[in-house]
Amino acid sequence: MRKFWIGVAAANHIARGQAGGFMQVNHGKEAPLKRLQPGDVIAYYSPVTEYGGKETLQAFTAIGLVKQGLPYEGDMGGDFKPFRRDVDWLPSHDAPIKPMLNQLSFTKGKTTWGYQFRFGLFHIPVEDMQLIATAMGGNELKLL
Repeated sequence: MRKFWIGVAAANHIARGQAGGFMQVNHGKEAPLKRLQPGDVIAYYSPVTEYGGKETLQAFTAIGLVKQGLPYEGDMGGDFKPFRRDVDWLPSHDAPIKPMLNQLSFTKGKTTWGYQFRFGLFHIPVEDMQLIATAMGGNELKLL
């Protein structure tokens, strides 16, 4: 059964993954990636524009389908070999989270709505993913 996930990363890191057809989470850890299965849907939330930067973004910035295959090591240079999963990224545009805060199950009614994102990868219900996909450009039909 298809599952729906939120990953968290700076927008510039997500753009690199989109260009290369892959995803990474939790600074390249393998274990979280093992939780995903081919056909699962991943949407990325970017709290900031650039890793280590202070320019706030607070938007969903990418959405796609996890492809066949297991996590594998990529080479980022400098002895950094993060684990990745291949993703078929869907056409989309950034979608700010603030208009969705009172609708998403993991933020609704919470004053500290950003807490959940600290985990780097978490599961959400299909209804939340449909809302996010619609805000990002109508990909909801491809998710079912």
